[in-house]
Amino acid sequence: MPFPANSVRLLAAWAGSTVVAAAFLTGASLPLAAAPQTPPLQGTSWQLVGIQSMDDVQGLRRPGDASRYTLSLQADGRAVLQLDCNRASGSWRVEPSADPGNGGFRFGPLASTKVLCPAPSLGEPLARQLPYVRGYLLRDGRLNLSLLADGGILIWEPRP
Repeated sequence: MPFPANSVRLLAAWAGSTVVAAAFLTGASLPLAAAPQTPPLQGTSWQLVGIQSMDDVQGLRRPGDASRYTLSLQADGRAVLQLDCNRASGSWRVEPSADPGNGGFRFGPLASTKVLCPAPSLGEPLARQLPYVRGYLLRDGRLNLSLLADGGILIWEPRP
């Protein structure tokens, strides 16, 4: 038995959505909301494996000791970094895509110490590049942070 037109309008107004009313009237079920998920990368720690330049002349630069270049992405949205003999901290955020293995990534302003590290050090080049990180890709257990305008890729692996 069909519902009177006034009942349908009232039901739609009461439900706040004609989609809900249509589902109710036709007996269709609505999808349940997905349980909230932990944002990608939250609570992870990494060490630098290399800085890949898009310029073939520069190629891949690897740190002498990966444990001197670390990145901790804390659950409260804070990033803590060891950049050779310097430390840095600030905020971070992701903009996940439909695939949780990649998406947008940004560091907020980073405060850091400014000690002159003995050569060779990747601390200063890394610190200069961090503000230009725009995306992330998780592949083969590594975190690849891509730089603005194909400026390069910061390659990280999980800390032991």
